[in-house]
Amino acid sequence: MIIAGVDEAGRGPLAGPVVAAAVILDPARPIEGLADSKKLSEKKREMLADEIKENALAWAVGRSDVGEIDDINILRATMKAMERAVHGLTVIPEQVLVDGNQAPNLPSFSVKTIIKGDDKISAISAASIIAKVTRDGEMRHLDTIYPGYEFARHKGYGSKLHMTKLNELGASPIHRRSFAPVRRVVMNGII
Repeated sequence: MIIAGVDEAGRGPLAGPVVAAAVILDPARPIEGLADSKKLSEKKREMLADEIKENALAWAVGRSDVGEIDDINILRATMKAMERAVHGLTVIPEQVLVDGNQAPNLPSFSVKTIIKGDDKISAISAASIIAKVTRDGEMRHLDTIYPGYEFARHKGYGSKLHMTKLNELGASPIHRRSFAPVRRVVMNGII
């Protein structure tokens, strides 16, 4: 059976896009060391991402930017990113396995959600790695466009460093204004 694993990166951050990936692994070309991306070092994730891209039957990325996140909310934006990733695959899966307990709207596919799927299903682990590496790369690039926030270091998550920079500099165009910590800064007049 051709199985696509789907996962996302970037639901929780205060800035930047949410990125989803869909991966169909090749059973004839197994990849050692797949795991939930959060449990791997950055270097290991990047090595595995290259290996996944080389050896998978198919992989694709979908995203929702900050405007969409603020317009339709983070959950719906995440589901849209997942839908885009699945529709971007060059091989049509017989089943789509999604990390978590909520499924994107994919009526022409057999979809199943799996809680902690990024720990249990190698295709979901692979998707989690591709999504995280892709999003981290985007945040490093955005750091060059919006210097001062140190996006390359915290990737937009609400770390102490990020909160300090957000309060000092105000919200950038890639901050999620629908998220309470950003909204507070904007409402306090720090644009």
